[in-house]
Amino acid sequence: MKNIFSILAMVLMLTSCQAQEKKGVELLPPTAFSQKVEAENGQLIDVRTPKEFQQGHLKNAKNIHLYDQDFAQRIDKLDKKQTVYVYCKAGGRSAEAVEIMQNHGFENIIELQGGTDSWTESGLPLEK
Repeated sequence: MKNIFSILAMVLMLTSCQAQEKKGVELLPPTAFSQKVEAENGQLIDVRTPKEFQQGHLKNAKNIHLYDQDFAQRIDKLDKKQTVYVYCKAGGRSAEAVEIMQNHGFENIIELQGGTDSWTESGLPLEK
């Protein structure tokens, strides 16, 4: 009986996690994110503040601050059919940006899991 409850709990947990996945969105850890950016053409977007961006950012990233009033207009200038790579400091703002981008018709979005915090913890460099 105890095993049945354990199995049922595992199944529920797995299905709830899968339900949270967003269509057309991948959440990748730093190494996999870095490999994808290098291997495939795309638009690399940093949604942190300009000050955070100046302190260090991923190579070739474009800074479009999430909380700027013109954020939606600025992302609308991007190619919605081309892959967009999105990151922030820890993952919260990029998750918000992903949702906005989906609502604006972006088809393929790849989000950096854990943001620049996890990027640097993984030993990957930032540009200044």
